[in-house]
Amino acid sequence: MKQTIYEHFHGDEKPFVDRATEWIERSAELHELRRTDFLDPRQAEIVTMLANRNGDAAVRLDGGYEQAERRRAIIAPHYRNLEEEEAGISVLSTHAPGQDKLDLDHGDFLGALLGLGIKRDRIGDIHVHDSFTHIIVSDEIADYLNIHLRQVHRYSVLTEVVPLQDLRTVIPKLEELELSVASLRLDGIASDVYRVSRAKIVDPIRAGRCRVNWKTTENPSEPLKEGDVISFKGLGRFKMLGVEGVTKKGRIRVKIGKFI
Repeated sequence: MKQTIYEHFHGDEKPFVDRATEWIERSAELHELRRTDFLDPRQAEIVTMLANRNGDAAVRLDGGYEQAERRRAIIAPHYRNLEEEEAGISVLSTHAPGQDKLDLDHGDFLGALLGLGIKRDRIGDIHVHDSFTHIIVSDEIADYLNIHLRQVHRYSVLTEVVPLQDLRTVIPKLEELELSVASLRLDGIASDVYRVSRAKIVDPIRAGRCRVNWKTTENPSEPLKEGDVISFKGLGRFKMLGVEGVTKKGRIRVKIGKFI
């Protein structure tokens, strides 16, 4: 039975599939309620798929706001009203005294948190504003971070836990690119986006360092479509914003949004 389930997932997803299957089975059979740590969109998709296969378990996803990328899953027996269950999410606000504008980005804050021994899956989305940052975290670590997070890169910072309704989000900035490509193959589009040769982009794909919609792919010829989000370790992310027709020479016009 489990081998049949594995056929739907990439090899490196099997450990997570095993964990998620256990969560769902315990909710369905032992009537347990579980709050997971923060899941990326692919992990959330896996949990939802497995719960739908079971039928005796239900799932609600919550990242603190409607458009959240990273979300906690609340898994419970199907008869529980999940809308009444707390997601266990806090917002940690940080600022640097006397600084109106900070030269910091998402990676600076994530690095500071991981440097305190916090696991990545305890952290939700991070919203970096000019003079402050709102970090979504699990309730279990909010007080610890409020005491211990005092340095981000070269800045000394102060923190406070603020109500979830005070969360101020940041819409990701995209650098729009218009490309003319021979096909919608992953390797061809990625090589144009990152401005490297197709030969150099194939190696990281085959090495498992590329994800399409948060799912690892090792196929350079995988076709992309509008809405797909592609990420390469060390190179960043981009999104397929649209396929806008064919030129007179038979090439395909695509619009790309490169995360900056």
